[in-house]
Amino acid sequence: MSSNILKRILTNARGFSTGSPPAARPPYRHLRTLALGGFVAVTGYALGAVYPHPYITFISPRPAPAPPDPDSPQSIVYTAALEQTLQTLPLLTSLRTQSDAHEWYETRPYVNYPEQLRVNSLTAGALRGPGKLALPPLVRARKDESEAIVIVHVGRGVCGHDGIIHGGLLATILDESLARTAISNLPEKIGVTANLSINYRAPTFADQFIVVRISLVDKAGRKSKVTGKVTDLKGNVLVEAHATFVQPKYAHLLKSKAVQQMMGDPEPTKSTPVLLSEGMPPPASKS
Repeated sequence: MSSNILKRILTNARGFSTGSPPAARPPYRHLRTLALGGFVAVTGYALGAVYPHPYITFISPRPAPAPPDPDSPQSIVYTAALEQTLQTLPLLTSLRTQSDAHEWYETRPYVNYPEQLRVNSLTAGALRGPGKLALPPLVRARKDESEAIVIVHVGRGVCGHDGIIHGGLLATILDESLARTAISNLPEKIGVTANLSINYRAPTFADQFIVVRISLVDKAGRKSKVTGKVTDLKGNVLVEAHATFVQPKYAHLLKSKAVQQMMGDPEPTKSTPVLLSEGMPPPASKS
């Protein structure tokens, strides 16, 4: 038995010794593989640096300077360019040209808000400026106040985690946006937040326009209920909320005009143009 095992071992050894050796790979093939791998790595890095995936910026956000002085020349130029971008957004263009556009009106909250009140307002004062809330919100609301769409730009200076908008700011934006529709449906046009429930669905990245869509759910006496959601321009849902607003019993003692100026009154319909230089309509033509 041992002799048979020895014969097998010798036979296998002869096979290995007489067999042709495996063909060696030419050295240049290794160099070509390394060059191709290096090209793919460099290209991927370059594309990732120029067009980073949002979640890469979430993990490792790019450095950004602090918000500038809102009255500096650079801030004025930046704000004007951002306003131009807002006015040419495909979403806004679509809303202005849809078949029922005549059933909606457009306004800008805080634009006519008195300066002595604005300076002590959170969203109109402390948070206003490039890098924060650079522009007044743009509101498109149904004339019956049953729906509204609010477009807001959120900057890098209002983040919690670097590059991600603070959840408290989103709650504030929702509170004020929901309040506008809710209060417009109260008898005295004055109201306070009784309940606000928020569900955060996805991180909201900084330096982008976000869209708040609000709908009236119910109104009865001194109470109104609304629902809303925040999306990005692609329609991805970022935050959802519903709220109840009530009109306080002392509403008649409050300055409703200031509240209307803060929320943005709809522009009155004019039958004739106004000469802004004179503040009066043009003279009637003589027959």
